Amino acid sequence: MVNLKVEKGEYIFRLEDILKQRNISINKLMRETGTDFKVIKRLMSGDIVRFDIFVIARLCDYLNCTISEIIEYIPNKERKNELVKVVI
Repeated sequence: MVNLKVEKGEYIFRLEDILKQRNISINKLMRETGTDFKVIKRLMSGDIVRFDIFVIARLCDYLNCTISEIIEYIPNKERKNELVKVVI
C-alpha cells in the first residue's frame, strides 16, 4: 500500500497488495492484461499524474475488483466535515 498526499486529500494505491495476496506476478499481469510494465509499476508506486480509465478497467476486469480496491481517494477531514454538513 502506498499513500500519496495531495492538496485536497490523499490517494491510497493497493495494486501491489492485491497482487501479493493473489500470488500474481507483475509479468503475469502484464501478459494477461496487455498493460505496459512501467504503467503497472507507476500504479503500484503512486507515481502517476493521470488515470487511464481503459487501463484501470482492464485491471479491474482481470482482478475481479472495483476501482476503489486498487486506488482509493480520501478527502481531507475539513472537506469531509463540509460534505457531512451539506448532507444533513
